[in-house]
Amino acid sequence: MRLGILTGGGDAPGLNAVIRAATKAAILEYGWEMIGIKDGFDGLIFPERTMPLTLDAVRGLLPRGGTILGTTNRGNPFHYPVKVDGKVEFQDLSGRVIENIAALGLDGLIVIGGDGTLGIARDFMDKGVKLVGIPKTIDNDILATDVTFGFNTALTTAMEAIDKLHTTAESHHRVMILEVMGRYAGWIALEAGLAGGADIILIPEIPFEYACVFDKIRERNRRESKFSIVVVAEGAHARGEGMVFQQTTAPGHEKRLGGIGEHLARKITAALEVETRVTVLGHLQRGGSPTAFDRILGTRFGVAAIELIKEGAFGQMVCLKGRHVASVPLAEIAGQTKRVDPAGEMVRTAESLGICMGRPH
Repeated sequence: MRLGILTGGGDAPGLNAVIRAATKAAILEYGWEMIGIKDGFDGLIFPERTMPLTLDAVRGLLPRGGTILGTTNRGNPFHYPVKVDGKVEFQDLSGRVIENIAALGLDGLIVIGGDGTLGIARDFMDKGVKLVGIPKTIDNDILATDVTFGFNTALTTAMEAIDKLHTTAESHHRVMILEVMGRYAGWIALEAGLAGGADIILIPEIPFEYACVFDKIRERNRRESKFSIVVVAEGAHARGEGMVFQQTTAPGHEKRLGGIGEHLARKITAALEVETRVTVLGHLQRGGSPTAFDRILGTRFGVAAIELIKEGAFGQMVCLKGRHVASVPLAEIAGQTKRVDPAGEMVRTAESLGICMGRPH
């Protein structure tokens, strides 16, 4: 058996743990050959971007962040940007990918990625490619798995940032806003805000009301708490307003969320005349050594993917259900998003603690 493995989408702590585990299990358990495909699906459009994965190649990977294979979130072979006469055209290069899978002699493919990458994997599966999926995102927004690897590390980074902001906010009597990642789901903001003791948490699933935010800050001032910590997800938005995006002009690039922190700071300063500062945590959430949880989960997912292939269970995605690793049909979940339940236990817990979620309570 000769297998290919690739990592697509944004990087996440724990990717190297998956690559290591899948490689070691394939070689040590079954004597299979592993081929690393570089830069996501780009490595199957340009097949020179491959590397043999041996036991030596994966030695020492557990504590390393990022991915030794490289990754991209702009490499969709079904809609690939190609320069023609100086202009960018989008072409369907999926046929070339399938030809190169055959040319490389691959009996199966392990695709590690978020909803975008797994959606591409589903489309290739429909064209007859034998593959299994592994869910990866710091945003924790993939359906059917309780947790994705990378989330715990990003969450810990965000929590530690809140801890640090507390001391300077209290010293200067300021409102401190921490803008975190998460795209269209509020898992990082909600759980980091709970763990870090935030006063206000704003997430995409609950369009916030400015009046509720202002009232919470006023209430804290009346109680002689002359500072407030606001955690806002990059996809959060006020009721009746759209999400805030960064300016981008590059062809083929999706709009990038970002800027809600500064937008909210201007509103708070104008309404309350209080000093407000913004920290955008950004890609710090993606970097660094993975936590023990993410190392272990990534390792379990990597081994589980090899076991699925051994059983011939192609078209499945490994997932975590409770404390057990299981699998679900990739076709059922690809392209869908797991979002925070506005009426769920986690939100109710926050509001029971007096945390403002941007709505009347």
